[in-house]
Amino acid sequence: MKRYMFKLALVGGMTSVLFSCQKKTLNPTSNTSLSDVTAFETIDRIENQVKGVYSALKSGQMYGGRYFIYHDARGENFISDDGNRVTARAPWEFAINSGDDECKNLWSAAYTAINRSNLFLDGMEETGNKVAGDKAKAFQAEARFGRALSYYSLLQLYARPYWDGNGSKRGLPLRLVGIKGPGFNDLAAASVAEVYKQVIDDLDFAEANLPVTIADAATRTIRAHRNTAIALKVRVYLIMRDYPKVITEANKIVSTAAPFTATSGVAHALQASYPAIFSSAVNSTESIFSMGFTINDAPGTQNQLGHYYRSKAAGGAAIFYLNPAKVLGDASWKTSDDRRKVIDTSTGKAYLKKFNGGTPWLDWAPVIRYSEVLLSLSEALARTNAGSVDARAVALLSAVRSRSDASTTYTAADFANSTALVDAIIRERNIEFIGEGIRGLDIMRLGLEFPGRVAANGVVVTPVPSTNEAYIWPISADETRLNTLIKN
Repeated sequence: MKRYMFKLALVGGMTSVLFSCQKKTLNPTSNTSLSDVTAFETIDRIENQVKGVYSALKSGQMYGGRYFIYHDARGENFISDDGNRVTARAPWEFAINSGDDECKNLWSAAYTAINRSNLFLDGMEETGNKVAGDKAKAFQAEARFGRALSYYSLLQLYARPYWDGNGSKRGLPLRLVGIKGPGFNDLAAASVAEVYKQVIDDLDFAEANLPVTIADAATRTIRAHRNTAIALKVRVYLIMRDYPKVITEANKIVSTAAPFTATSGVAHALQASYPAIFSSAVNSTESIFSMGFTINDAPGTQNQLGHYYRSKAAGGAAIFYLNPAKVLGDASWKTSDDRRKVIDTSTGKAYLKKFNGGTPWLDWAPVIRYSEVLLSLSEALARTNAGSVDARAVALLSAVRSRSDASTTYTAADFANSTALVDAIIRERNIEFIGEGIRGLDIMRLGLEFPGRVAANGVVVTPVPSTNEAYIWPISADETRLNTLIKN
């Protein structure tokens, strides 16, 4: 049978609609489980399809590990100590080609999640809505949240930043209908703005229809609720530089004054211990959305965060260690700061130990934390009140800093102007989210150049300005080979 674009999107397109693969040729016939006719006949079966969307999102090639790793590798805070292209060396060197596995696999993983969402939404329209009744929109909202997160994630690597032409540049193929077989390859790329519009539409629907809260702590961390959709909108609008909308969205889940907490829905708040967020408190109210793993759905070899960032003495692969000249050497980051406790210097190099669970590295992957919402709101307030130093922006920044560094409390007098305040917020984000894939995103949304670096074996990577074609990844060679309407 002819190979076609969504070979991976079809595999597990719905949790209970499975497709076999023999001799690298797809057979789009269910051999092992429910047919798509029966997949929506009961509430339990419908919920299983929803869980399939989350399962796709936490693929090791995406939010199971590599999506975070690629954005950190593109930033300046990590030094590569492994020349193997299989373990993110090419992203670190800004040497990604359209035929590289990293480029193809992440693209395929994201579109797999998108197709699962689309297939689910199609199935709900055909059958499931009648079966689900008053639960139908909540199920649809989870699928649309997953689709929004996937499209947003693709935009951050395979498309020019929104600020470049106000979204007018080439974006992505915007697929909104589920694909079950060949014949749907050709689709021109929508503009960056059009894809972002769909992301926001999906998140608006999700906000309106997701449950306000979820009683079980683990479930509300790994499945979306209303505040999850709001928090992702905060991030998306920050990426788009739409600061007034960042403020509008963040104000829905951030109180007006310290101690900052969410006043509706899940009671999000900063946790007292920063290191505990990544161990015993993975289900805390600070963790808005995470990828949770068990031995039955581990991210897989060479995908896990701990595998990349832990020293060999601690059972990791020591692929990346912290650059002493960058965030690790930030003079504003005091040695007494609790965030220094997730740095391991026992072997002579500095390794990140946020993800410290040991083999097979089932540490939960943090997609969105409450501290990010606070700092995004702080930055948006500082930028929209450029004539002065915004007091609430300072208080939000201070809340994040003082949680880990009790000796520091910022006041407006600490900043000469709003520019100095914004600079401090960006530095804080760099410290707070090290190893969580945020730094590479911040560099791109700010239009900065990616700094040069030198690998442990002496390989030099020159700076990559925002005008360089290596600033973004090329579209997957699988897509351009099979989709005649798109090219790099």
